[in-house]
Amino acid sequence: MDKDSKIGVCALCKRETNLTFHHLIPRKLHKRPFFKRTYSKESLRKGIDICPLCHSGIHRIHDEAYLGKNLYTLELLQKDPSTLKHYTWVAKQKLKH
Repeated sequence: MDKDSKIGVCALCKRETNLTFHHLIPRKLHKRPFFKRTYSKESLRKGIDICPLCHSGIHRIHDEAYLGKNLYTLELLQKDPSTLKHYTWVAKQKLKH
C-alpha cells in the first residue's frame, strides 16, 4: 500500500478495500482559464476516496476534460451510464488479500 492510500469503503462500488483519492476536477485542468474562473481553489481540491479499480476505470472511460466539465461531483459520477456499468461490475469482483 502506498503512502496516499488507505482502507475504507469505496464511494462508487461500496467495497471495503484500499482507497485512492480521485480529484473530481482533474489536477491537469486546474490551471486552465475556464476552471480558474469557474471554481474556487477549494472546489478544485475536492475529491472522493475510491478503490483503484474504480479509479482506473473512470480515467479509462472518460478523458480529463469530460470529467472536469461533466462529472465533477460524486452524484454525477454515480449517474453516468458508463461509469455506473463499470463500478457495478467492480462491486462483483472478489477482493485480493
